[in-house]
Amino acid sequence: MGIKTALPAAELGLYSLVLSGALAYAGRGLLEASQDGAHRKAFRESVRPGWEYIGRKMDVADFEWVMWFTSFRNVIIFALSGHVLFAKLCTMVAPKLRSWMYAVYGALAVMGTMGPWYLLLLLGHCVGLYVASLLGQPWLCLGLGLASLASFKMDPLISWQSGFVTGTFDLQEVLFHGGSSFTVLRCTSFALESCAHPDRHYSLADLLKYNFYLPFFFFGPIMTFDRFHAQ
Repeated sequence: MGIKTALPAAELGLYSLVLSGALAYAGRGLLEASQDGAHRKAFRESVRPGWEYIGRKMDVADFEWVMWFTSFRNVIIFALSGHVLFAKLCTMVAPKLRSWMYAVYGALAVMGTMGPWYLLLLLGHCVGLYVASLLGQPWLCLGLGLASLASFKMDPLISWQSGFVTGTFDLQEVLFHGGSSFTVLRCTSFALESCAHPDRHYSLADLLKYNFYLPFFFFGPIMTFDRFHAQ
């Protein structure tokens, strides 16, 4: 079972401060949004028929919601259906290769959606954090992970990296930030786990299988590497 100890008071205080600041920031944003929408008549033009099977109207003001349920609906269903079907086929024919099938299928789905250069950009982040994990320094892995996340919020790095995406569509920015940010989080989890257990000798292939698992890729849910690897 191992020995379980409480976190230091200073660390708990830091976590509480960060969480309180995040909640306050989010609450302020919600308050401002509520004040902007105080006059409900302004929303009437955005409410149109659309949910006939439950007897409700649809809010079409959110372009992201509309995109998921129009042009991207069939793509998502096709991609996830293929993920399940190929996994079942691989389980029946060659179960030891199932994890590789997941990784290859996920990488191809990402490449087909966002382009090959975007896939190379993500591979660059994966390789960078993998190399950092080989040094066995958790502070270095965490620092590089935070720096990688910051690079998607700071110019000119964000402009340079967004140029790797080919094509244009309404959800491009959402998928870019979602896939990139979650990739960095997964790579950081892998690097920290590798530093914590150097005797397990995780490889770059283990990281790629973890990162390109399609149901988790763009928006999570976040599963730490140790739990994913065990399954």
